[in-house]
Amino acid sequence: MNPEMMKKIKNLARKQNALILAHNYQPPEIQDLADLCGDSLELSIKAAETSADVVVFCGVHFMAETASILCPDKTVLLPRPDAGCPMADMVTPAALTEKVKALPEMPVITYVNSPAAVKAISTVCCTSANAVKVARSLDTDELLMTPDRNLAAYTAAQTGITIHAWDGYCPYHEQLAPEMVSQVRRRYPGAVFMAHPECRPEVTAMADVVTSTSGMLLFASQSPHTEFIVGTETGLIYPLEKANPGKRFYPASEKMYCADMKKITPEHVAETLAHLSGEVRVPEEIRNPALSAVQKMLSIR
Repeated sequence: MNPEMMKKIKNLARKQNALILAHNYQPPEIQDLADLCGDSLELSIKAAETSADVVVFCGVHFMAETASILCPDKTVLLPRPDAGCPMADMVTPAALTEKVKALPEMPVITYVNSPAAVKAISTVCCTSANAVKVARSLDTDELLMTPDRNLAAYTAAQTGITIHAWDGYCPYHEQLAPEMVSQVRRRYPGAVFMAHPECRPEVTAMADVVTSTSGMLLFASQSPHTEFIVGTETGLIYPLEKANPGKRFYPASEKMYCADMKKITPEHVAETLAHLSGEVRVPEEIRNPALSAVQKMLSIR
């Protein structure tokens, strides 16, 4: 990145008392300028613990909403308001309400990759890292899980709970097929295959480890292995390589590229900071019940 642009952004952030967050899938230049990088919930929790007045979330819309839920006293900005999530768009409050009415009474687990208004009518939230733990904590034989059918299938397989899965999915994880994994494994026979639970069940069944983005970063750093096949969005390879300079990381597929995650540029961050534009604020009538669902998840140990 242009050093002058980096300096400009840092000066603007200081002037606005702003914290810049970047998701693990963001472009390298955005991760490099951020104060904190990580997964969406982890970043929002850390933001809530700071004295920043402004949070610039380099990610997608539901992530900025989550930051607003957890940081109601801060101004949350999304540099590209049109950066969305296809999976989050696959569930709406109205559709979920109808689904709940059609089923017997049971808990509703909602993945954090969802709109705030959907979180607000859910029993509890989950992440890809703790979905199994959250499901087990509910002391139920049956539940509804939204919006990711693949995360639901993985959770059901790990817990034995009957899970009614919402028919949503991440288009980029969904397109990773077993034959693609087999092909890349033949190319790198000594590599460990890490798969995200948003991948299809037949793909996670092939994995050496199934875990979240933060889980992949931890696993790779602690593993004695030196080669890894990365079964998630290609943006994660940059922080993996940065944290593990002596190890090699190969994408399971170059097609696992989320265009929405790549929309934000340093120029967008500078513009947002200069004008405090792109604010995302969740209304209190939605924020309070959504916060309750998130806090229930956070209380599970």
